[in-house]
Amino acid sequence: MSSYQSINPATNQLLKTWPSHNEEYVASALDTAHKLFKSSWSKGDIQPRLQVLKKMADLIDSRAEELAQVASKEMGKLIAQSRGEVKICSQIARYYAEHAERFLQPVSYPSELGEAWIEHHPIGVLVAVEPWNFPYYQLMRVLAPNLAAGNPVLAKHAANVPHCATLFEELVHEAGAPEGVWTNLFVSNEQIADLIADDRVQGAALTGSERAGSAVAQQAGKYLKKTTLELGGNDVFVVLDDADLDEAVRQGVQARLSNAGQVCTAAKRFILHEKIADRFISQMRDAFEKSVIGDPLDEKTTLGPLSSADARDRLAKQVDDAVANGAKVVSGGSVVQGEGCYYQPTILTDITRDNPAYFEEFFGPVAQMYVVSSDEEAVTLANDSHYGLGGAVFTEDTARGRKLASAIETGMVFINSQSDTSAELPFGGVKRSGYGRELSDLGIKEFVNQKLVVIAGK
Repeated sequence: MSSYQSINPATNQLLKTWPSHNEEYVASALDTAHKLFKSSWSKGDIQPRLQVLKKMADLIDSRAEELAQVASKEMGKLIAQSRGEVKICSQIARYYAEHAERFLQPVSYPSELGEAWIEHHPIGVLVAVEPWNFPYYQLMRVLAPNLAAGNPVLAKHAANVPHCATLFEELVHEAGAPEGVWTNLFVSNEQIADLIADDRVQGAALTGSERAGSAVAQQAGKYLKKTTLELGGNDVFVVLDDADLDEAVRQGVQARLSNAGQVCTAAKRFILHEKIADRFISQMRDAFEKSVIGDPLDEKTTLGPLSSADARDRLAKQVDDAVANGAKVVSGGSVVQGEGCYYQPTILTDITRDNPAYFEEFFGPVAQMYVVSSDEEAVTLANDSHYGLGGAVFTEDTARGRKLASAIETGMVFINSQSDTSAELPFGGVKRSGYGRELSDLGIKEFVNQKLVVIAGK
């Protein structure tokens, strides 16, 4: 029986099951992808590849509502948020269609050895392992730059979003891409390990858990393959004493409850200056308690379900463990009874460093509150983490905000805004949040051969 099942987390209803792909299918997919890499499609003029991206952006726009509905039914995202995700996918496709050729232009290097330049060439077939929380956006982050560069991709999507995975592959084909550009594989972790070991595969990109990232990185390292990893986060949301408190609360609520808190860059640790801490927590609690929990397809719903019963149960256990170790529940703290995978929006305080919650990532609508007395204390607490993905700082003093942003050890920091994403901005982290960057000009350079050519004596 296949583990690739579409189950509506709002109702626990099984929608459809997809069969797993057998060894023959996987072998054929790799062979097709490798032949494509060796062809003029990958190594020739970039324009035909960019035309596919342009067409795909148009197709996504024309089918936006259908795509959004499927995501909401399959993993529980609020319909407005699903529409937003679909929109950014077309933005990313258009961005690389318009800018990839410039990013991949040769770059000259002045040298006494002669005329020197760097060329950018595709490196070969890539394996992508992607998560369910942004079931289209995560795929587009890998497809768009690598389609432009000429790297074919074999993609293993999360087992609970097979419908989204299938629709994405259909869009790639419908946009005019030849077989092998993007192949969706419903396979096991063991089959992915075998693919990474194959000489024809030259790299792996993974977004997901620390455990999954470690497994892929170990296998890729063993076979000397390039990887990029975008893993968990324990992002801080720092609110200083001079911040616009109402705006900080508004954005803080959004940054913790968006996608039911299932975002790598969601605000997870709220670091509050002691002068505003009580007011912030009080206003946040009021906002949390006004959340409308319900069907993600209902426009009035403000908090949907978690993606699965397993995800809900894991979060519930984390909260229970945190409380057992001394944390206090200000609001929420329980599973929502009835059908579906819902959990109450929750605020925890009094989390000490010896509490397991201090270092864990809570992938759901649970906010941790910490109180500090100075900017230095805020930075020390922010950096006392195994993760280093994103973060936010709220202050009316931009110079103060810049100073804090520079001192926080993460791949991204936003001042007076919750963490966000856009095609032209690099995305990625440090520490156990992974390495490498996606999107922007940096993302397209991760899996290309930056080849030096020198003409002597010129």
